[in-house]
Amino acid sequence: MYKHILVATDGSDFAAKAITTGLELAKCVGAKVTVVTVTEPWRGRLTGEAAFGFPTGDFEKFADAQAQQILDKARKAASEAGVECNALHVREHHPAEGVLDAAQQTGCDLIVMASHGRRGLGRLLLGSETVRVLTQTHIPVLVCR
Repeated sequence: MYKHILVATDGSDFAAKAITTGLELAKCVGAKVTVVTVTEPWRGRLTGEAAFGFPTGDFEKFADAQAQQILDKARKAASEAGVECNALHVREHHPAEGVLDAAQQTGCDLIVMASHGRRGLGRLLLGSETVRVLTQTHIPVLVCR
């Protein structure tokens, strides 16, 4: 069956369900797990006449710290479940692209992800990043609702 499962997370409660499901499945089939979180490229934004200034270096430090928290939580869950787990932070990618690249580079044979993540109205429908992964990969995808 599955030997290496990639679990995608953005740290949301929805993604926590995907982590739990991926770890339970891995334990049942004896697979190892790679948990991945993706940091999108920095985009400065303008509001009104004033520019929102957040230096790129500060953004990267914040993104790295946030990713580390997300991955530490996943590692802890894997340890408690008795599942071998690697953690991967993919930087400067759009989420679907980062998930797909990580799955290919690590040789995963299943992707587990939530039906939607943190974004506003996307909560109501299957998330656009999940749809992108589903439509752009040949690897099976388990979507957790």
